[in-house]
Amino acid sequence: MFSCSRNTHAIFYPLAAHRLFPPYKYKSSSFRFKHVKSSFSSYFSFYSSSHSRSSSSNPRMGSVGASGESLKYPLARRDESVVDDYHGVLISDPYRWLEDPDAQEVKEFVEKQVKLTDSVLQTCDTREKLRETITKLFDHPRFDAPFRRGDKYFYFHNTGLQAQKVLYVQDSLDGKAEVLLDPNGLSEDGTVSLNTCAVSEDAKYLAYGLSSSGSDWVTIKVMRVEDKRVETDTLSWVKFSGISWTHDSKGFFYCRYPAPKEDEKLDAGTETNSNLNQELYYHFLGTDQSQDILCWKDPDNPKHMFGADVTDDGKYVLLYISESCEEVNKVYHCDITSLPEGLEGFRERKDLLPFIKLIDNFDARYHAIANDDTLFTFMTNKDAPKYKLVQVDLKEPSTWNVVLEEAEKDVLESAYAVNGNQILVCYLSDVKYVLQIRDLKTGSLLHDLPIDIGSVFDISARRRDSTVFIGFTSFLTPGIIYHCNLEAGVPDMKIFREIVVPGFDRTEFCVDQVFVPSKDGTKIPMFIVARKNIPMDGSHPCLLYGYGGFNISITPSFSVSRIVLSRHLGAVFCIANIRGGGEYGQEWHKSGSLAKKQNCFDDFISAAEYLVSAGYTQPRKLCIEGGSNGGLLVGACINQRPNLFGCALAHVGVMDMLRFHKFTIGHAWTSDYGCSEKEEEFHWLIKYSPLHNVRRPWEQSPDQPSQYPATMILTADHDDRVVPLHSLKLLATMQYILCTSVEKSPQTNPIIGRIECKAGHGAGRPTQKMIDEAADRYSFMAKMLEASWIE
Repeated sequence: MFSCSRNTHAIFYPLAAHRLFPPYKYKSSSFRFKHVKSSFSSYFSFYSSSHSRSSSSNPRMGSVGASGESLKYPLARRDESVVDDYHGVLISDPYRWLEDPDAQEVKEFVEKQVKLTDSVLQTCDTREKLRETITKLFDHPRFDAPFRRGDKYFYFHNTGLQAQKVLYVQDSLDGKAEVLLDPNGLSEDGTVSLNTCAVSEDAKYLAYGLSSSGSDWVTIKVMRVEDKRVETDTLSWVKFSGISWTHDSKGFFYCRYPAPKEDEKLDAGTETNSNLNQELYYHFLGTDQSQDILCWKDPDNPKHMFGADVTDDGKYVLLYISESCEEVNKVYHCDITSLPEGLEGFRERKDLLPFIKLIDNFDARYHAIANDDTLFTFMTNKDAPKYKLVQVDLKEPSTWNVVLEEAEKDVLESAYAVNGNQILVCYLSDVKYVLQIRDLKTGSLLHDLPIDIGSVFDISARRRDSTVFIGFTSFLTPGIIYHCNLEAGVPDMKIFREIVVPGFDRTEFCVDQVFVPSKDGTKIPMFIVARKNIPMDGSHPCLLYGYGGFNISITPSFSVSRIVLSRHLGAVFCIANIRGGGEYGQEWHKSGSLAKKQNCFDDFISAAEYLVSAGYTQPRKLCIEGGSNGGLLVGACINQRPNLFGCALAHVGVMDMLRFHKFTIGHAWTSDYGCSEKEEEFHWLIKYSPLHNVRRPWEQSPDQPSQYPATMILTADHDDRVVPLHSLKLLATMQYILCTSVEKSPQTNPIIGRIECKAGHGAGRPTQKMIDEAADRYSFMAKMLEASWIE
């Protein structure tokens, strides 16, 4: 189905998924490293205390074990014989053995770290209060925007504390809703989640992809919508794939990787080998996967990834080809209605589909919005870093015409063909969303749609329909689903559903946006959320969150955890929209990647310094948090400015910048980071790689007492996006350099790791796991920042 959102691939394809984080008690799970009991969960939340402002930076926090004594860290073997030669520079890697998740020594290392972390968390007195309060506030109904297929409507709904959201179907918006697919019945602990799904054009079939334990690996099944019967179709080894039905409902396109060797016993999601040689297939309903048609492969380019999309008229299948996370792709097309024997004719043939190359180089991103036979409208960043809309006739592929010019300042985030010949466009303006209705043929503005300051998180629209559903959220708005009727001359926008959180009063809080000068003078937007009328005396616990990578924009959204932190811990919550993200288009992204990656860290550090100088907080009461690429951000910043922070929470971070490209989908991130196999790029990476830049701050500045902030490094056993070895190696390195290798070490702030079982990079995590993790990491933060509970 047509539509285009600028960042849909960013996490779906490689690194981002923890956005990497937004959104139970579960049984002790068999973690591949060992049978360990642990609990991890979700994202954002806060704390409070009222201590006088102090100029001292990062004094002793609460870094003690359960008995009140200094922590006793487990000793991890160092193999000093492992040394790599990078272009004449010798780099030791003494914890290389931690890269093998099956090794008994690694399982024992993990078990000891879990025990250490549990001993610390047991001393965090806000832990149970946080868990109880977050659970209570989280227990409210949540909805996604409905979408239409055939003569039916479908939507996702969570009653409150269900592990996974449930898919419902109804004959009309006012009709009785029935459960179509409930993932909560597929596992006892809620760790089987719905990764992707697609309803056939006639609404007779649902194809859906299931993921276990948060892994990126997916198994596709098929259900008949009418009687909810699950068919025998089972498609395995699917990853980074959508599902696109042909309009005859005979089958669908999907992507998969080669199956592992038959004798390889694999706990899918715990392996670390690279994902290579993805292939595009077409599956006919009722047949075995072995009979699927191989539609496209490219063994000469094993890192290429594919995506297929059937056009709204059912005539074409478009093939998108990418090689990394860079915003560029190729576009091929195939008229499936003109195939002499249809797709069935390829069942007995070994030929690939006869795709015609429209764009055959990686110089820009293109994604189709609509087509009228051979006339296609694309959204692209070709000569337009903030994106524009263009048209091309497949009969004259060398002639491209601009429909909607690139905006001077605002970034075109997405575009949807609606109501015949109109388009719904979504712009990002200073990290706030703007919605417009424009003419599909000319691009001319027809209407502005009124929305508050915040984020559009969901748009459900089809060209044939005159109604659109729009999902909206903000820091103080849990969620609103708007129903927009375009039939009349003026769009009629009404609230269809509103998400209400019992006990939450938005009038208690305020949101400000400031623009902070970075080291080089660039103005960095930052949102600040706090209770109203707080004194600017530096007394407040503060949580600063950032990402800064892969052209991903971090925009306003509601978080139960953050509200709890602000209300009950007096915390200030901040998001810094640093360079590397997509908040101002490609130029903003590129100014925080590759050789310019240090700008991300400078921006984040400048944001932290502003919060101190403006009187919101002080270093010993400032916590920083980030995940995935944001975990790298946290790791780099505590290395570069350890005295600026009182606590650090680094989720599933890319910590070994010299070897990340060797594991699972890491090779796709070289477009943002570079690769150590190239000499120039090695010298970029070695300067900030968290694993390779841990230093004893008291030796760097012997004239003043200093140490690293209290640090929690979070990872999960089935994270096959950023594999756990990154976090494990950094954890061992920090504990050795800062703690166990020094007699009477000045490092009294704890360095601990939270290692989750049956969880991945963040997507599909069940509700209870999210709540448990939030309670753990934020109670740790509260203790380290000396934040006390406020009733």
